[in-house]
Amino acid sequence: MEYKKYPERVFRHLLSMPVVYFMIFPLVIFDLCLEMYHQICFRLYKIPIIMRSQYIKIDRHKLQYLIWYEKIYCAYCGYANGLAHYFTVIAAETEKYWCGIKHAKDPNFIPPEHHQDFLEYGDAKAYRKLK
Repeated sequence: MEYKKYPERVFRHLLSMPVVYFMIFPLVIFDLCLEMYHQICFRLYKIPIIMRSQYIKIDRHKLQYLIWYEKIYCAYCGYANGLAHYFTVIAAETEKYWCGIKHAKDPNFIPPEHHQDFLEYGDAKAYRKLK
């Protein structure tokens, strides 16, 4: 991105940076709590451990054509988005273990992929067979 062509972007970016980068603190705390839950509970429930390295990848900072601060942005985004993806997989595995029932049909709801094999909403007979 050429900032010389878009000077208003520089101002907006500088203004938002403290808000964006403050998020690293709750992300790291969340990451620690998530990993404690994942390592302890998944072992107790005998759910296979999710490989963190398959979801969190920080490598774009190695690109030589990026400016130093762009490398920081790329590392931050790789961590934050990877952590969100990692959490989603852990939450999905937890939901499969504890629930496994689809939500009621709703045209405004986009069900997650992992709900495909869940029991239909309201199917008490199928649910009781599993328990």
